[in-house]
This record gives sequence, structure tokens and C-alpha cells, in this order.
Amino acid sequence: MSNVSALSPEFLAGLPKCELHLHLEGTLEPELKLALARRNGVDVGQNTVEEVRATYQFDSLASFLAVYYPAMDVLVEEQDFYDLASAYFVRAAADGVRRVEAFFDPQAHTSRGVPISNVILGYSHAARDAAALGVSAELILCFLRDFSAESALETLREALAFKEHFIGVGLDSDERENPPVKFQPVFELARAEGLKLTMHCDIDQLGSIENIRQVLEDIGVDRIDHGTNIVENPALVALAIQRGVGFTTCPVSNSFVTADMKADEIVELLRQGALVCVNSDDPAYFGAYIAKNYVALVERANLSLDDVVTLARNSFDASWLSDTDKAIYRAEIDAYVEGFVDA
Repeated sequence: MSNVSALSPEFLAGLPKCELHLHLEGTLEPELKLALARRNGVDVGQNTVEEVRATYQFDSLASFLAVYYPAMDVLVEEQDFYDLASAYFVRAAADGVRRVEAFFDPQAHTSRGVPISNVILGYSHAARDAAALGVSAELILCFLRDFSAESALETLREALAFKEHFIGVGLDSDERENPPVKFQPVFELARAEGLKLTMHCDIDQLGSIENIRQVLEDIGVDRIDHGTNIVENPALVALAIQRGVGFTTCPVSNSFVTADMKADEIVELLRQGALVCVNSDDPAYFGAYIAKNYVALVERANLSLDDVVTLARNSFDASWLSDTDKAIYRAEIDAYVEGFVDA
């Protein structure tokens, strides 16, 4: 397979792919934010789309979160969560996404008095309805790491009444002084309940390598979100490859919080055979859904068609689909590429 003109934005958008690092709350576009604010009588401090977009100025994880969490005040009723997720699934389908394993943050809502049932059921019903768009969708319940471990445990226990609506648990938010082992008992309970495990190891954080070591050796996660700092420790890279641990990288969002999108690290992991894939993170805030992330990485790293196909295959191989379903999607990728080249 050669590096042909297939690497156009149109080809990359149509390429069958899986999204494994997508925060549903991070898909809150300004138009929907304002509509929900009006619906629920919430004063968000902005009155136009332009005013909302003007607040999207970030140079660090902390500055992003300072904008991100207050915006969630507009999400109150089950219908709000359904509408938010449904709007994302439409965009995902247009970007060639065939499978989504999406994050959501119940504590960001229950801490405001929103019932956890509103959150889980709204998102779950949207995920179910995404099948009509040709998108298979599952949910990952994430804990906010800047909340206490006790809060995470309480959230998990409350959410277990709705266990059929989510496939795994994750860990996100501010990593500073919140190492993975802080939540080890919570993740042990989740594993005992049959849930899959993933954790954010954000880029260039204080103690990045130690946090990555903890998620691999002490907790034993199934995937790592971001995690490209692992290239600084070849032994950990080898361990991750041996275990088939996926890395859900997000090139465009990386470029907002660091001087580079970590293209070199992503390519290094790709070349070594790690299950690294491309995702969009919080696309409403960073202005790039998944296809644009593929485009950005292709342009920055001068990727070949082989590289892009491997990234797409990796996205399914790193997913929590059955082996049978993974094979079906890999065949779909091959058919798509062959059809494009033949044309």
C-alpha cells in the first residue's frame, strides 16, 4: 500500500474508525449551550455564540477546566443529556465513526444536585439510538480525580444500580497531586463488578511517568488515555505492548496545552507497535472532531496511508468490542481503502 492521494480530508473523514477518548460534556457546542441555558433558566454570562467562543482560551489543563466545568450548569434534565449526546453521535457518524466508547462525568452533575439517573439514562438512551446512525455506542463512567476517593466510591456504588448502561470506568480531571493509586480501591471494586478500566495520564504532568507506572503495574488498566509520556521509559512501553494496552491520544487538544501535539511521541509509539489511536477529546472546545484530528496528525507527522490504516485498526483493536466485532470492523477498513484506491 503506497502513500497515495487517499490522505485527503474527505478520505480521512470516511475512513471507518473508533472513538475511544471523547468526553460527552466536551461536545457542548455554543449553540446548544445557549439553547439549554434558555430551556433551564440558567444564566451562563454569555448571550451569543461569539461570546461563548471567546471564552475558549486555554494554555493549560487547569485553564481549560476552569471554563469546562461551569458550562455544565446548563445540563439538568434527562432530556438535556440525551440532546447533548445525540448531537455528538450525528457528528461522529459524519466523521466515519463506527464505534464510540464515550466518557461522562456524573460527579460534575450530582455535585450540583442533578440526579445520577438523569445523567446515565439520558446518555444511555442517546447511545442506544445512535445505532440508527450506524454507530455502536457504549459509555464509560469517569471519576473526577480532584474529588475525594470516597466521593468516587460513593458514585460508583450509586451508579451500579444502572450498571447495564455503562461498560467501564475511567479517571479524568486535574492530575496534580491526584495520582492513580488514590483511586485503586475504587477501580478494584469496578473490576470485581465486571467493568473495564481506563485512566487519564495527561501529557507533561508532574510525575507523568510514575502515574503511568501506577496504572500499568499497580492497577492494571485495560487502556491509558493520553499517556504519550510513556516513551520516556522504554521498559513501560514494552510492558504496555506486551499487555496490549491501548493509548487514546488526542493530537489537537494536545496542541492547546503544550507547544506541540505530541506527534513525535504518537509516531514513536506507532512504530514500536503500541496500540495507539487518534481521538478528539473535547471537540467543541478545541474545534476539531475526530476526522480533523486525523488530518492534523497526518499533516504534522507526514503519515503514510499505511500509518493511517494502522491507526484506524488500532482504534478498534484497543476497543472493548468482542474479537468477532473487531474483525468485522477491520474488514470494513480494508474494503474502504481498497475501494478508494481502485476508484
